[in-house]
Amino acid sequence: MSGLPTVATGSADETRQVAAAVAALVRAGDLIVLCGDLGAGKTAFTQGLGLALGVTTPITSPTFTLANRYVGDLVVNHLDVYRLTHIDEVNDLGLHELLDDRSVTIIEWGDAIAGALPGGYLEIRLLLGDGPDDRLLGFRTVGGDWVDREPALALLG
Repeated sequence: MSGLPTVATGSADETRQVAAAVAALVRAGDLIVLCGDLGAGKTAFTQGLGLALGVTTPITSPTFTLANRYVGDLVVNHLDVYRLTHIDEVNDLGLHELLDDRSVTIIEWGDAIAGALPGGYLEIRLLLGDGPDDRLLGFRTVGGDWVDREPALALLG
C-alpha cells in the first residue's frame, strides 16, 4: 500500500475519470472492492469503470437486486452487499462463481465481507471531501497480482 496515491476529485465526472484510468489496468478475473459512506461515489466509480470497459447499458446501483451483470469488452459483475446481514450470505450470491477469468467483479461495501473474499483484490476507499461534490479516493492492494500493478496505480495521483 505504501506509495499508493489518494486522489482528490471535485465531481462525479472526475470520479468516473479516475475509474477510467483504473480500467486501463484491469484484467479479466480481477476483483475490485469499493468502500465508503453512502453517497461517496461508489456507483459513479463503477459507472466510469464500466464505460471505459465498453459497457453501453446504464450502470445502476444493485442495492436491491444485490448483483447486476453488464457486457462490454469484459463482463462486469457489479455487486452491492450493503444489505447482507451475515457473511454466510455471500455464498447465496454465488460470488465464487462470478469470480472467473472472463470478467471483472466490483463489490460495493465489500469491506463488510473481506473475510469471505478469495484471492487478491484492489480496495478503493471513497471518502466525502470538504465540498458537496469533493471526494478522496484511497487505493490499497490486498494480495494477488494487483500488487504487481502498484507502480501503475501510483501514477494515478
